[in-house]
Amino acid sequence: MNEKELKEMIAGILSELVADDQAVPTAVTTEEKPASHVTETAEIEAGMIPDITEVDLRKQLLLKHAEDPEGLLKMKAYTPARLGVGRTGTRYLTPSTLRFRADHAAAQDAVFSDVSEELVKEMGFIATKTICTSKDEYLTRPDYGRQFDEENCEIIRKNTTPKAKVQMVVGDGLSSAAIEANVKEALPAIKQGLKMYGLDFDQVLFVKYCRVPAMDKIGEITDADVVCLLVGERPGLVTAESMSAYIAYKPTVGMPEARRTVISNIHRGGTPAVEAGAYIAEVIKKMLDKKKSGIDLKEAE
Repeated sequence: MNEKELKEMIAGILSELVADDQAVPTAVTTEEKPASHVTETAEIEAGMIPDITEVDLRKQLLLKHAEDPEGLLKMKAYTPARLGVGRTGTRYLTPSTLRFRADHAAAQDAVFSDVSEELVKEMGFIATKTICTSKDEYLTRPDYGRQFDEENCEIIRKNTTPKAKVQMVVGDGLSSAAIEANVKEALPAIKQGLKMYGLDFDQVLFVKYCRVPAMDKIGEITDADVVCLLVGERPGLVTAESMSAYIAYKPTVGMPEARRTVISNIHRGGTPAVEAGAYIAEVIKKMLDKKKSGIDLKEAE
């Protein structure tokens, strides 16, 4: 069997699998009027299936005999959760299984990969790192992701403005993909929002192997009024690109978590980076006015 015949055979098998697993009714007829719904069908071209991760789970209908397909789609529109994935016998349909594996692989990649050095240079970040020596150590020793050695403490001191109103920090956290997907839009939006209040920030620190409390040590070193950390969150099967902003007024090492204000779910399927940036600027302004953060800020509003 030559290469051409092999490709044709593979394309034929894939076509049969997709036709079998994604066969869904295209319309449901009632006594009043026909109701249509959206389905996602992969087309085979030259033996290749299109990127399955591009399918919008909220519009995907895989139940072959749904009693109310329109109602099911309406419910799915409110959540990216895997609802109504359908079965063939005792197993999930092939598209559902492949999507699960693809999303799980994306989550693993986000955790185990690093933010590219090119992005750090392009954004003009001041590169620092915690005392972690590897990704494995970072994952198994969360306490190491909160500490800096003297060399990196000195880098922070020399490259930041002492007693600044705002010190911005970017940390890789548990998702490098989140930083690479959002930080280019989020930071300019924060800067623009702060300028509306007569505020600004200069050098942005980048922390490799960063845990959230690393911002507390940075707060002590810089003596900034407000420290804002943009960090990649633990990825899940919905998205591997979720970033959060942890903001605190005069953070200190060992402070209670209740002193942090958190803005989460910053990604294209949640709060867009630009919109989140504008809101973060507003929160920072409130902290500076009230001289409080976290629960104390909530109670003061």
